[in-house]
Amino acid sequence: MSDERVLAVEHLSKSFDGVRAVRDVSFGVAAGELCALIGPNGAGKTTCFNCINGQLAPDAGRVWLAGVDVTGRAPRDMALSGVGRTFQVAATFASMTVRENVEIALLSHAGLAEAYFGQASGARRAQADALLERAGITALADRHCGALPYGDAKRVELALALAGNPKLLLMDEPTAGMAHADRGALMAAAAELARRDRVAVLFTEHDMDVVFGHADRIVVLDRGRVIADAAPEVVRADPSVQAVYLGAPAP
Repeated sequence: MSDERVLAVEHLSKSFDGVRAVRDVSFGVAAGELCALIGPNGAGKTTCFNCINGQLAPDAGRVWLAGVDVTGRAPRDMALSGVGRTFQVAATFASMTVRENVEIALLSHAGLAEAYFGQASGARRAQADALLERAGITALADRHCGALPYGDAKRVELALALAGNPKLLLMDEPTAGMAHADRGALMAAAAELARRDRVAVLFTEHDMDVVFGHADRIVVLDRGRVIADAAPEVVRADPSVQAVYLGAPAP
């Protein structure tokens, strides 16, 4: 794994009506690394995520992407700067095929999506098929998204997030709502992508089997502060993390 930091978060803080949701948070994610951001409910994970991606402007601190200060940029600008994102609920055009959905994403990043609607499919087909191959879902290309099992829909969303050729991929609870058997497959695909294409991946997740099974490093928040930032085995044994989130290990 490279030491090159794609994402650097420095002293990030955000308050709502006097409540400090994120307090002086600093961490980074390197190229090819999967980093999990975890913590109990109300720890500040979503607020931190949204400050990184531009949904929220931080009160203090900076966000750096590949050495460029992107603090406070709007989500659209972040996408154009090289940030992809998946969400808790997969969002696709149900009446279109998987390939057509990916074509729309490609055209959107090129500023041409509006011209696609009402025309025959086939725009940027080769690029779309290449993305489907990267996400491991070539066999789904001609299926309509509305007919897909939820696990497959989440993998389509991963392909959509890759349409902008991101340096950084943000995955917000990527396995939420998925069957247990599908969770590992999705995260294995994300891990392969990260390491093969040198994409930095930051994800939030409540399933600790997913976190400890796939993350290279784990950042733990509690009450808006970082209480641990280390390899999974170190985080699992950390007494402060056990006290606020994981619980004591079995004897």
